[in-house]
Amino acid sequence: MTVNVPPSASPLDSSPLDSSPLDRHGLRARVSAALTTFLDRQEEALRQISPDLVEPAEALRSFLDGGKRMRPAFCYWGWRAAGGAQDGSGSQDARDAVEEAALVASASLELLQASALIHDDYMDGSDTRRGKPAVHKRFEALHQAGGWEGAPDRFGAAAAILLGDITLTWCDEMFTRSGFDAARIHAARPVFDVMRSEVMAGQYLDVLAQSRGLSVASPAEILERAETVIRYKSAKYTIERPLQLGAALATGDASESGVLSLALSGYGLPLGEAFQLRDDVLGVFGDPATTGKPAGDDLREGKQTVLVALAAARAGEMQRKALREGLGDPDLDAAGVAALQAVIVETGALDDVEERIDQRTQRALDALKEAPVTDEAREVLGELAIAATSRRG
Repeated sequence: MTVNVPPSASPLDSSPLDSSPLDRHGLRARVSAALTTFLDRQEEALRQISPDLVEPAEALRSFLDGGKRMRPAFCYWGWRAAGGAQDGSGSQDARDAVEEAALVASASLELLQASALIHDDYMDGSDTRRGKPAVHKRFEALHQAGGWEGAPDRFGAAAAILLGDITLTWCDEMFTRSGFDAARIHAARPVFDVMRSEVMAGQYLDVLAQSRGLSVASPAEILERAETVIRYKSAKYTIERPLQLGAALATGDASESGVLSLALSGYGLPLGEAFQLRDDVLGVFGDPATTGKPAGDDLREGKQTVLVALAAARAGEMQRKALREGLGDPDLDAAGVAALQAVIVETGALDDVEERIDQRTQRALDALKEAPVTDEAREVLGELAIAATSRRG
């Protein structure tokens, strides 16, 4: 299911995903515009407190530029899949107002993603994100350039934690004030809340797995916890929950036992897992020019991914020794990265993960065929499935 997807040429959203499903109805540009409008308002409020708060606002603008807009896309198409585009009193103005509300609510998920990534980059010690300095590194450099007192790295860490916190707060504010009536927001709130709890739980399990390393559990246990991490840290909040959130905004029903919610889960969960498995492959073998991160960065960070778990389970004594010594070494050089890449390939772990990506993507597409969604949504969600799992960055 490998598809060559050209990078987007848009200066606003330099995502390597196929622009077709993300740009249907001009979605990506409209999401970016909604975020700009929201940030303009928030920056003005911060400016009234102190001019020194303009820098954090600008840092967030820069961080948001070039995002894939995946979560907003799945939320928006979950809303349309459930017939949300037919909502309204019947007048064109009413339909336009509901459409705008759906767009703004969907765009709010980009702030959740930003919060998670800002914190994730600091926790992982990542220097870059999308080819630019990570937020903690940006503020560390600001401290150094100003010749301020104290340790630049501690200032950078503090600024990143606080910016991630306020971004999470703004996600809630943007969603709540999206334009839907209070009853509809209240009805969808359970999905919104559980999505945020799940991603934070997944983040903790990821950090815990990295700390435990490869030596304190059996290969089966390492693989099991790696699969749990991808399900909660990424799969659910990337695709399944955004879809269910959009549908709940359209129907006013957030029950997970409903026919539509179950169908969206049948599509979204395996696709979310395939999405993260692709991310794991790119974290080890991706081209830095496309991923925006150094080659093998996941290896230096000690990520306990399914890819690594499978390699560890099948490794011989010398291969396992190489994994234990190299994985999580922040000073791992290009030769060290190449050695660990070789172990992953030689053990068959890479081929296994590629097969898992194909299987989960096909499972999602099969579920989509039977889902009670609009024909347009079925078409676009099918395109999004391919774009999400064949991407190069």
